[in-house]
Amino acid sequence: MANMSYCRFENTLSDLRDCYEHLEDNPDDMSDTEREAREQMIELCCEIAGDFGDMERPYYDEED
Repeated sequence: MANMSYCRFENTLSDLRDCYEHLEDNPDDMSDTEREAREQMIELCCEIAGDFGDMERPYYDEED
């Protein structure tokens, strides 16, 4: 199910943190599609960091 635009980033952040906590899980215990999605997510996060990693954070001074 797609995220509603008014809470897209809030919902995704929570899910992404959960995924991050499980990145060191054994990939052999995942289905082929889950393993592929894991790799694609990592690649996308690297792309995002490359494109937006140097952005200033105008809305807050401290990290979450």
